[in-house]
Amino acid sequence: MHAVYAPLEYHWFLAFALFLFLYRHRGSVDLFLDPMDLYERMSDPHHSSQAALALPPSLLLHDHHRGSVGPFLAPMRVYEPTPDPHSFQAADLSLLLLLHHRGPLDLYEPMPFQASDLSLPPPPPRPDKCDEGLVSPLPHTLFSSSSVFTSGYAPGYAKINQRGGAGGWSPLDTDLYQWLQVDLGSRKQVSAVATQGRYSSSDWTTRYRLLHSDTGRNWKPYYQDGNIWAFSGNSNSESAVRHELRRPLVARFLRLIPLDWSEEGRIGLRVEFYGCYYWSDVINFDGQGVISYRFKVKKMKIVKDVISLKFKTSESGGVILHGEGQQGDYITLELHKARLLLSINLGSNQHGSILGHTSVMTGSLLDDAHWHSVVMERYRRNVNFTLDTHTQHFRTNGEFDHLDLDYELSFGGMPYSVKPLWGDTGGRKNFQGCMESIVYNGENITDLTRRKKIESSVRRNLSFSCVESQSFPVFFNATSFLQLPGRVNHNALSVAFQFRTWNPDGLLLFSNLDHGTLEVDLEGGKVTVHLNMTHAAKTDHIRISSGSGGLNDGQWHAVRLVAKDNLAMLMIDGDESTAVHAATPFSVITGGTYHMGGYFLPSLSPPSQHSFQGCMQAILLDDQPADMHSLEKGMLGAFENVSLDMCAIIDRCLFNHCEHGGRCKQTWDSFSCSCDGTGYTGATCHTSIYSSSCESYKHMGRSSDSYWIDPDGSGPLGPVNVFCNMTEDKVWTTVMHSLPAQTKVTSGGSRERRTVIQVNYSTSMEQMVAITTSAEHCEQFISYGCRMSRLLNTPDGSPFTWWVGRGGEKHFYWGGSGPGVQKCACGIDRNCTEPKYDCNCDADLNTWREDSGLLLYEDHLPVIQVTVGDTNRPGSEAELTVGPLRCQGDANYWNSASFTTPSSYLHFDTFQGETSADISFYFKTSAPYGVFLENLGNTDFIRLELKSPTVVSFSFDVGNGPVELSVISATPLNDDQWHRVTAERNVKEAVLQLDLTNRVTRPAPPHGHTRLELFSQLYVGAAGGQRGFLGCIRALRLNGVTLDLEERSKVTPGVKPGCQGHCTSYGMYCRNGGKCVEKYNGYACDCTETAYDGAFCTREIGGFFEAGTLVKYDFLSEATAAANSDSRMPAVPPLLSPQEVNLTKEEVAFSFSASSTPAVLMYVSSKTPDYLAVVLTENGSLQVTYDLGGLKEPFSIAVDQRNHGNGQTHSFNMTRVNRSITIQLDHYPPVVYSLPDSSDSQFNLINTLFLGRVAETGPVDPVLIERFNTPGFIGCLSRVQFNGVAPLKSALREPVATPRASFQGKLVESNCGASPLTIPPLSAATDPWHHTDAEFPYEERVVPDGVNRNSAVIGGVIAVVIFTILCTLVFLIRYMFRHKGTYHTNENKARGGGDTQGESADTAIIGTDNPDTLNESKKEWFI
Repeated sequence: MHAVYAPLEYHWFLAFALFLFLYRHRGSVDLFLDPMDLYERMSDPHHSSQAALALPPSLLLHDHHRGSVGPFLAPMRVYEPTPDPHSFQAADLSLLLLLHHRGPLDLYEPMPFQASDLSLPPPPPRPDKCDEGLVSPLPHTLFSSSSVFTSGYAPGYAKINQRGGAGGWSPLDTDLYQWLQVDLGSRKQVSAVATQGRYSSSDWTTRYRLLHSDTGRNWKPYYQDGNIWAFSGNSNSESAVRHELRRPLVARFLRLIPLDWSEEGRIGLRVEFYGCYYWSDVINFDGQGVISYRFKVKKMKIVKDVISLKFKTSESGGVILHGEGQQGDYITLELHKARLLLSINLGSNQHGSILGHTSVMTGSLLDDAHWHSVVMERYRRNVNFTLDTHTQHFRTNGEFDHLDLDYELSFGGMPYSVKPLWGDTGGRKNFQGCMESIVYNGENITDLTRRKKIESSVRRNLSFSCVESQSFPVFFNATSFLQLPGRVNHNALSVAFQFRTWNPDGLLLFSNLDHGTLEVDLEGGKVTVHLNMTHAAKTDHIRISSGSGGLNDGQWHAVRLVAKDNLAMLMIDGDESTAVHAATPFSVITGGTYHMGGYFLPSLSPPSQHSFQGCMQAILLDDQPADMHSLEKGMLGAFENVSLDMCAIIDRCLFNHCEHGGRCKQTWDSFSCSCDGTGYTGATCHTSIYSSSCESYKHMGRSSDSYWIDPDGSGPLGPVNVFCNMTEDKVWTTVMHSLPAQTKVTSGGSRERRTVIQVNYSTSMEQMVAITTSAEHCEQFISYGCRMSRLLNTPDGSPFTWWVGRGGEKHFYWGGSGPGVQKCACGIDRNCTEPKYDCNCDADLNTWREDSGLLLYEDHLPVIQVTVGDTNRPGSEAELTVGPLRCQGDANYWNSASFTTPSSYLHFDTFQGETSADISFYFKTSAPYGVFLENLGNTDFIRLELKSPTVVSFSFDVGNGPVELSVISATPLNDDQWHRVTAERNVKEAVLQLDLTNRVTRPAPPHGHTRLELFSQLYVGAAGGQRGFLGCIRALRLNGVTLDLEERSKVTPGVKPGCQGHCTSYGMYCRNGGKCVEKYNGYACDCTETAYDGAFCTREIGGFFEAGTLVKYDFLSEATAAANSDSRMPAVPPLLSPQEVNLTKEEVAFSFSASSTPAVLMYVSSKTPDYLAVVLTENGSLQVTYDLGGLKEPFSIAVDQRNHGNGQTHSFNMTRVNRSITIQLDHYPPVVYSLPDSSDSQFNLINTLFLGRVAETGPVDPVLIERFNTPGFIGCLSRVQFNGVAPLKSALREPVATPRASFQGKLVESNCGASPLTIPPLSAATDPWHHTDAEFPYEERVVPDGVNRNSAVIGGVIAVVIFTILCTLVFLIRYMFRHKGTYHTNENKARGGGDTQGESADTAIIGTDNPDTLNESKKEWFI
């Protein structure tokens, strides 16, 4: 601060300069009526940079802009203020001008005063850093303690680094009831605490708690990490241990409670608190007075608000501030059930202002009579709402940005003239308690009120000192009790008290009566009274209960019990409707002693419960208030393990650690999370129960179906229901929407008023973005059908229609085109209806046309809106189709890196996982050990490593000491196969899981640090001299975010992107003989040589046979033999080797369902009379016949005599090895048969396999053909396999021109009712997201007569024509070669010496052929 004096000769010059200054800054001008107020204002540490200016009495101004006056005031003299008020004297001093910030300008009449009026001494200057020693300057009289060992150990000697007396404080008794208290003289801000032991002794304190208070009563413990904090103390008597308070506190009285001390001595303590001066204006509200701050204009349209204040109260309800406007806008801050409720309404266009209402609730247990700080910052609709240190960010409802208030803003209550607010049922109370430092948009309301600057304030019943609560709470734990005296031998019993707790059960009061017992319990959240009265060997049990339950909600509840002759009445919270009268007559005689909160003495009639955890206050026993101060001094009663004058209740659900919508439940000691219906699991509902993508479901063996996926795992996004299509090589994720296909576009769409069509998805846009960004490829089909309705108005006009993507941008390209090109697919392919247009619809024809295609630019997908602008003309029609969003693959799932050296590593940003952290990844290695990842802090760290070939370790430290979890595998982990590791740490527990079976859990300590504070980079692979990891890591996720290992490894030596060898881990999922094929980002199952299809070779390939349909498969066809005999054709290798043509072993498998008999299921012929037949006889029995030679009659096996022609599906499996034949039908046990010894065991020269019928004139069994071949098999065959050959699949899937597989008749592809092999998904009972209304189309491919009967005829004619033309060409070519055989050689010689500059690349390559083979080569090339 500076005091500025201007001599008289500068008055007019100064007035002119001041006018220019005020005009420049538009500052407000105000008057200090009281010079004492002005001096205090200048001394206020919050206005430490103010300047005081002496002016002539002709003008009184107050400028609210902090800044310099400018060069006009250069002649003035500046004086520093001193404690001597006369240092401001000047001959003509009449006004002080205070400059500190901008505001509107007001002028006032002069009001001179003398400098001698400034008689108040200034407060101590505020230091730049709040770190001054507060204890050392204090006199001994401001120290007190529970007891003193001797006079030399008095508390006044407990100053750090001092040796007075015995060198510190020590109590008389060394137990948990001792304390050391310091009175700082006034409220101070405390930022740190330091302790020492007693000088040169064996006495020190190793652990202690810190309590603070404004009055020396109603103590509050220091909290940290959601618990009553215990500070670590000293390990010797000399070194000082200092702790910075994470949250500085403001208090006058500080008390240290020793918890542990030196094992070699006793409690010894020296202490210092560090902080600085604290000052603020305080206003006490008694529930009647209200401050009304009137605005300078009648109506205020406010776009930005900053409101801050501090309050303390012992009431659970009351309005703290309120303002409203005539248009329905309002803002209210109030206490509701000891929680802080902010209600704000900026207005709304729709349905009045009700839709603009926004309510946010925060805090808990705010009626504790301690100070709480509130800050509300609003800019337009964005609000930051801070209570103490916890901030909530939210956005108000409605459409408006301004808060329109009329006249005033009231503090401490609501004016009587206000209208009822939205949801207000009346009965709102005014605030009762204290407030300080009330600031509204820069105006210090408390200061203005104290200086009577708010003329319209309702100032009655307001005082400027805080009236403290007179309550005396008692804090109980599980081992506490309080024994208090009452009346003895009195015939009436009356007790009353208040309690608060989180536990549903506990003992509130117990008393041994003269003839019985009295017990007051909390049972299931209800208060229950048990009176046991004994009269003449008879015991009467009287039980009364009151209240509806739920009294364990942490609020104060009042209990009053009255019992006398034949009457017992129990009342809860003063509600007479809760009063209950006992029906059984009885009489009571008081015993004179009451136990509160616990009873542990031996008794003939002990209480049903023995302890209570919570707080009590306002205890009245037999109509007399309990004297708690005398109890504290030991003058009456007794207590054990209680904390007097303190209620240390903690709301453990206040800052809810239950994630993803989990519901927090708490008891006195802990909390738990209910995750039902959230889709998450774990102690804090952190871990998703669903896989992250369809790709991961595929590698769990799942088939195509509807699944829930969680794209960001444990991140903030919830699960999404999608359809996973796994029938193709890659997995497709399909997200559906609500827009029907071929939606008619309503008429009326024009350039001036377009029709807007919304595409609504079942997922949020954030979830859609997560799906598309993690996919390898995304696409979405879009189609516009039109008749006289133009689309993009190409090529030069502005588009009539556009679509909007996920970013809200308009896109003017259509399906089949790309960004930046205003075209449709036909415009790209240049095949539009009218060549001059780039879209079919832009031709504006009176016939239906269509523009359709795929949108492939995934940063624009999905389509969320289509705007149509040309359907208003007569005859205009349009139809819109938007397909589902389809995304392929999961780049995150296969994102991997290979670490090739022990010192190689990747580094990423610091891992942010303070209270909840999860890590998951896959690894494979052949090394016996290595560090997977590590992140360090000052002392905190987190690390995952392979400690040995069978042990994975998860270690961390959050400040409570290192913790290590290890899982031991039964098999070595360095087997070069993929293994999955998941690790999680939260405030409740730590979990480490390896693969699906090995899991270990470690609960977190009940008290201690909970925040993981890291600062270094995250190292993956090796760090800090640890043993590096050699191998592959993939799909590394931290708190739901996948780290891009591949991208980082591209620029990191010793690390390579990607990893090979997936089949070693996932090859087992390729079923039914499918072969695992390695791919860069995964694997695929090759089903070529199986009778199955699908991602895992689990879908049976089958066909429905009509009468006369047959399938023929040639093992060594005539065409193949002819091709091999023609030297002019390339060699066609036979399917079977000579060893496979002459068989001693067959493996046959198929499923069938037949609707008629007899029938041939399978017939295998040969170039000899040998054959194999599987048939259904006339009665439907299954028969297998072998004829391998050596027998007069074929060898037949009647497999099953039941009728198999009833349409049911049957499974047939047969294996023959030499003479042993093993057959299994359906799920019956296999049966072994043997060929006779005289039979040959070799199946010679197998030729053709038939299914359904036999069509061959060669060596076949005529008797069998005659009996079973007509009318043919009618039914379904599937998964047909013969020695590694899948004839039915080959006939259905391979090209028609393939000579080996063919069929005749009509064949419909079908799976014959079989289900693919899969791992079942979650059952509906355990799947909270289960839906049964999803429908998906069933597809069936029909192949009639190969392709189509008509198509076959046309194709045959075309084939004949082409064959004729080819024969003619061959004849002409041969004729040319015969007459010009030497042409090529001579031409080559001519070229050898010629210029080859003009030759093409192909010609140059041909010209370098070997001269010895030139003629033949040239001939083939010419052909």
